[in-house]
Amino acid sequence: MLSASEISTYREQGYVTPDFRLPSGLMELVREKHTALLKNHPQFDNYCPTLLAYDTAFLEVAKNADILAMVGQLIGEDFALWNSSFFAKPAHGGHATPWHQDGEYWPIEPLATCTVWVAVDAATMQNGCLQVIPGSHHEQRLRKHNNNTASDITLPLEIDASEYDAAAAEPIELEPGQISLHDVYLVHGSEANTSEHSRRGMTLRFMPTTSVFNRDKARSLAEEFNMTDHSARTLYLLSGKDQSGANDFSIRQ
Repeated sequence: MLSASEISTYREQGYVTPDFRLPSGLMELVREKHTALLKNHPQFDNYCPTLLAYDTAFLEVAKNADILAMVGQLIGEDFALWNSSFFAKPAHGGHATPWHQDGEYWPIEPLATCTVWVAVDAATMQNGCLQVIPGSHHEQRLRKHNNNTASDITLPLEIDASEYDAAAAEPIELEPGQISLHDVYLVHGSEANTSEHSRRGMTLRFMPTTSVFNRDKARSLAEEFNMTDHSARTLYLLSGKDQSGANDFSIRQ
């Protein structure tokens, strides 16, 4: 469970790195499954946006009782996992992720989520760890994003330079098995990996079930920004019940 101090940090800073580490056996499973994924789908060498569509074994991480407890402390006891991604960042060529807010990409109404970021390898400044702008979530608004057409980035939308101060960024350096949790409005990104060490990271996207996963909006976002279409995404109710009564958990992809 998160301590009162850790919850306060999340509320004030928009993220927290708890005093916690996932079991080594679970992390070995993740590495094994990721290796198998790349063998069958080498196009995901840098980024797989829809991990569970290819192997539901990764759900074992999302179902970890400690992670579920921490997420429940932050967004309430009724929540679902709507997606999981893998940012692989291989050595000597791992792609950068532009400064962005997660909510710019997500078809969730009202917008309210918590992302759990899992370090599969050590994440350092040298290999392109996640960087955040502390407190940038407070306004609870989506900032202006522009379409970035570069071929060596993981995500296509980038916050306009006028909307943030990169000098205020703080790195989140993690050891394998450690996690961070961040708010949907937090401004964050990461540099390219030019080091000799890979920087694999797995994300878990949790939404409170007081919100609705809008599949029509997911389709529209995909068409507008030429990005992954999440309209057929499987929702996994992992805690409590669907408070909205409008989420469709029957779709299986």
